[in-house]
Amino acid sequence: MITASARNNAEWCDTMCRAHGSPGIFGERAWTSERRTPPLYPDAVTLSPLATAREVLDGIDRETPGCSVKDSFGHLDLSAEGFDVLFEARWIHRPAALAAPVAPDGVTWRPVRTVRDLTAWETAWAGGDGSLTGLFRPELLADRATTVLAATTDRGRRMVAGAVVSRSGSVIGISNLFATDADSGPDADADADADAGSGPRSGSGPESGADSSTGADSSTGPGPGTGSGTGTGSSRSASGLDRAWAGCLATVARVWPGIPIVGYESGDSLDAAADQGCVPGGTLRVWLADGLG
Repeated sequence: MITASARNNAEWCDTMCRAHGSPGIFGERAWTSERRTPPLYPDAVTLSPLATAREVLDGIDRETPGCSVKDSFGHLDLSAEGFDVLFEARWIHRPAALAAPVAPDGVTWRPVRTVRDLTAWETAWAGGDGSLTGLFRPELLADRATTVLAATTDRGRRMVAGAVVSRSGSVIGISNLFATDADSGPDADADADADAGSGPRSGSGPESGADSSTGADSSTGPGPGTGSGTGTGSSRSASGLDRAWAGCLATVARVWPGIPIVGYESGDSLDAAADQGCVPGGTLRVWLADGLG
């Protein structure tokens, strides 16, 4: 399942890069980008446990700061090449045979269809971090393998959660899952700011697990290797994440029934996903170059 998960994640990274005008290259054992990827996204993703450091590093830009590599299988040691481990996370999968979770009452999950709604979704996802404005490009709305989901209450006036769904091969990937500071349920404070970006969110984040703005994904804040979904390291109550995972998984099971769900998470978001039937698997590792190549 890790191989299918890694491929799904790499395809999502490639989709994001393509939306920014610079698609990557799929090799037999790794996906790589010759140009620096968008913030929170890795420059390479291994697709096989047999991938070597040379296969990965020879295909990416090491001349400018921010180079990052997502080792899907945790097998590479890039320390001798000037890289440090940025974060680790666990792959997750939810068997198709499991019954769908019960979605929380009062929350509606729908695909984002318009540029205006995508902007509102991104604002909520970023938790007010203006440096990430424009990361999710309108081109994503036309990608047939990608669906951006938004969860709202108060008849659509308040966004409380969201996620990105990526379909590839025989699996469906969930990434960038978040819950806003206001709990994503009908009992949330009715006086909460109706603006989508009213506070820090928690969840799987961009590509999750990273901690800088140099292009990857993260669970501890924006940073390399994230982009696929890991979180922001928020210390808030996990109740919002529990509701977000339940609602997202229930929606995916209804719209795309009978397909295994994959992704990767860490921290509170990993715990919340596991509580909803996602099974933690192997460890992935994201490496960040500590300087110029």
